[in-house]
Amino acid sequence: MKLKYFIYALLILGIAYLIYHRISTNNKTAMENGGKGAGKGAGTPGLQVNGVVVDTSSFNNQLEITGSIEANETVALKSEVSGLVTSINFQEGSNVSKGTLLVKINDRDIQAQLQEALTKQKLSATNENRSRQLLDKGAISQEEYDTSLADLQSLKAQAQLIRAQLAKTAIYAPFSGRIGLRSISAGEYLTPVKTIAVLSSINPLKVTFSVPEKYMAQVKNNTSISFSTDGYSKTFKGRIFAIEPGINTATRTLQIKALADNPGGELLPGSFAKIRLSLSTLKGAILIPNEAIIPVLNGKTVFVSRNGKAAQIEVEAGTRTAESIVITSGLKVGDTVLTTGAMALKQDAPVKVSVVKK
Repeated sequence: MKLKYFIYALLILGIAYLIYHRISTNNKTAMENGGKGAGKGAGTPGLQVNGVVVDTSSFNNQLEITGSIEANETVALKSEVSGLVTSINFQEGSNVSKGTLLVKINDRDIQAQLQEALTKQKLSATNENRSRQLLDKGAISQEEYDTSLADLQSLKAQAQLIRAQLAKTAIYAPFSGRIGLRSISAGEYLTPVKTIAVLSSINPLKVTFSVPEKYMAQVKNNTSISFSTDGYSKTFKGRIFAIEPGINTATRTLQIKALADNPGGELLPGSFAKIRLSLSTLKGAILIPNEAIIPVLNGKTVFVSRNGKAAQIEVEAGTRTAESIVITSGLKVGDTVLTTGAMALKQDAPVKVSVVKK
């Protein structure tokens, strides 16, 4: 019996030793593997990003905005009276001079009224002359003469009124310009609500645009602008001639108009204009690429590299161009601003920066 228990004890001790040896071996292996992994991680480089070194330069402060092209003068031609159109004296899309007869409306009934009024006026003038002679001889009273004179003056006023109505049957060009497509035909009954055509003066043209109120002190009359349209690849020139005396409270912008020569009639009213307005020239300005800016709730931030790590800092920005933006505060000369990897970067993340020349 004692031998049996002795063998059992040896077996238990042997199993316990095997378990202890196995656990020790596993722990040793895990520690070795862990040490190798830590060493490998420690040698891994940071996120590969591009960056630019902040420097100062002169910046020609040009504001890029959008606007629209308008006719210098434009009017929808309409008749003041109703009647049949007897003649149309213009070609659609042609240039007309100020005072040119464009449309004539049937005026025969008004002409007849005028002849009747003139006949009555002539008879009244004869009566007034006779009454004056009789008054001079004392044959009639002053009251009787005054009555004949009042009749004459009333008929003269009536004739003038008919002449005014007669003048409304002829529609003349109020200014020189290009006339558009007509919407009437000869023989049509024209009413005052019907538009005959649109007359526009397109040389020069007006360019209308707005700028944010923060630039209002830098915008003056006679300032030159350049602009382009989708219809032409070349750039056109203009000059500011009028500035609204107040700020639009809804948009917080200042409305401006410029004049641009259009001798060939290339530009058309209603076109979309991409405008460049030259403001002041900034010396010692800090410019960084647009892609470096990260919009946040309370403003703008950028990432810079400091001691091999990314640091996110707040900045204040000024004018933006198609490629870069002016930084007014938050950066200093010598800072390395990161221009790529913004979505993957975090505060104090290790980075490896490839400096790109601006």
